[in-house]
Amino acid sequence: MVKASWKGHEFEVYATGADWNNVPGVYIFCGINAQNRWEALYIGQAQSFRDRFSSHEQWDPAARLGATHVHARVIRGENEREAVEFELIQACQPRLNTQLR
Repeated sequence: MVKASWKGHEFEVYATGADWNNVPGVYIFCGINAQNRWEALYIGQAQSFRDRFSSHEQWDPAARLGATHVHARVIRGENEREAVEFELIQACQPRLNTQLR
């Protein structure tokens, strides 16, 4: 499995259309930018990746901005998920995250 690091947090890299498990965590919709680096376009958290990704309202806007992959990290504790999501949104300032910035 390919991994990517975001501000010290390790994420697994998935292509679009992956089969998602019913596990909680933090995810990043991203693509490769002009500098050949991952660019976070949307960061969120879910109680279940499978349920959240079945019809995510931000995927199409993210894809139009160049998202090609989802980076996901399983985090079971709700407080930790919220803290990691907030930290990454603050650090990365994704274009589609209008809250928490």
